[in-house]
Amino acid sequence: MLNSGRFLLHCIQILAIPGAIAAPPLFDSHIHYNADDAALLNPTQVIEHLKRNGIRRALVTSTPFEVVLKLYDQAPDRIIPILGIYRDDQDKRSWYQDKSLPARIEARLNKGVWRGIGELHLFAKHRHSPVFLQIVRLALQRRLPLLIHGDPAVIDSVYDIDPGQTVIWSHAGTYPYPDLIADYLQRYPALYVDLSVRDHRIAPNGKLEDNWFELFLRFPDRFMTGVDTYSPERWRKFDMVVASIRNWLNQLPDDVAMQIRYNNAARLFSIKTRSAGTRPISK
Repeated sequence: MLNSGRFLLHCIQILAIPGAIAAPPLFDSHIHYNADDAALLNPTQVIEHLKRNGIRRALVTSTPFEVVLKLYDQAPDRIIPILGIYRDDQDKRSWYQDKSLPARIEARLNKGVWRGIGELHLFAKHRHSPVFLQIVRLALQRRLPLLIHGDPAVIDSVYDIDPGQTVIWSHAGTYPYPDLIADYLQRYPALYVDLSVRDHRIAPNGKLEDNWFELFLRFPDRFMTGVDTYSPERWRKFDMVVASIRNWLNQLPDDVAMQIRYNNAARLFSIKTRSAGTRPISK
C-alpha cells in the first residue's frame, strides 16, 4: 500500500499522463487571485493550473477587487467572480470599521458581474459592526452569497438578520468540529460549508476520519471543496492539494462525493450539475 506522500505523488503523475482516464470534475469554492499572485502567474497560467487539475469551475476573489476580472475575462465559462472587499492587507484587519465601505461595495455591484461578496474575515467581538450589518443587507437585496471566514457567533448574527441569506462558511469555520458543524447546518438551512485547508483534519495521513464521513453522509448537499490559494506559495503546491482532496473524496460513496466535489456549488450558482457512478461505500 502506498504511504500518503507517495499516494499524492501517484495521483499527480496519473493526472499528468496524456490520455489517462479523466478524473471527475471539481468545482473549487475558494480561490484567491491577488495582486501578488498576479505578479507570479498571469491569467493564462492560472487557467492552466485549473485545467490540469480538472477544476471545471472556480469561485475566485481578489485583493484588490479588479484583479479577478482579468481572470474572468480570460475564462468567463470557468471563473465565477466574487467581489473582494479589501483594497490591501491592512483592510483585512480593519474593514469592519470603515464606514465608507458599504457604499463602495454597492457601487461595484452596480457595475460588475459579481456572483457573491467576500471573503469577509470577522470574529465574535466585532460581529455587531454596523458596517458588517450593512454588507449583509446588501447581499440580501442582491440575493448574493456571502463568503465568511468567522466564528460561529458571526454566522448567528447573519441569521439573526435573515434566515434565508446564503452563507458559505470558509474552512468549516474557526472551530471545525463535526458536531458543531452539524449543529449549525441543522439550525440554518441556507448555510453551506467550504472545506478548504481542512484536508489534514478531515483525512489525517490520507484516511477519511469516521466522524467526517458520517457528517458528509448526513448532510451531503451542504459541503464544497476548495484549495484556498491564500499566498503565492500555495499556487506552487496546487497540484498536491488537489490530489489530497481527491483522495478523501474517493473514500465516499460516488453520489455523495459528486455532490461535494461539484454539484452543491453548481446548484448554488445555477450551473448544470453532473451525474455520479455507483461505486459502493469504502468504509
